[in-house]
Amino acid sequence: MGLLWLIILGAAAGFFATRVMQVRTGVLQTVLIGMGGAFIGGLVLRGLIAVTGALAGLVGAVLGAILLIWIFQKFGPR
Repeated sequence: MGLLWLIILGAAAGFFATRVMQVRTGVLQTVLIGMGGAFIGGLVLRGLIAVTGALAGLVGAVLGAILLIWIFQKFGPR
């Protein structure tokens, strides 16, 4: 169940992040961006917030995915 939840959360976070950053990606890339963002955001939020929940996890995942997109746009292939 944990892997399924990670994929669902990653898909949602990736969707929101790609819309905020106005990036066009496929479904797999969107899910991977969201999962990477969930990992980054989860690490950051666990350090900053003592109480975590589904909403905090989603916010962290979206912020992490936005950061990941920004890094890729800044330093990725042109």
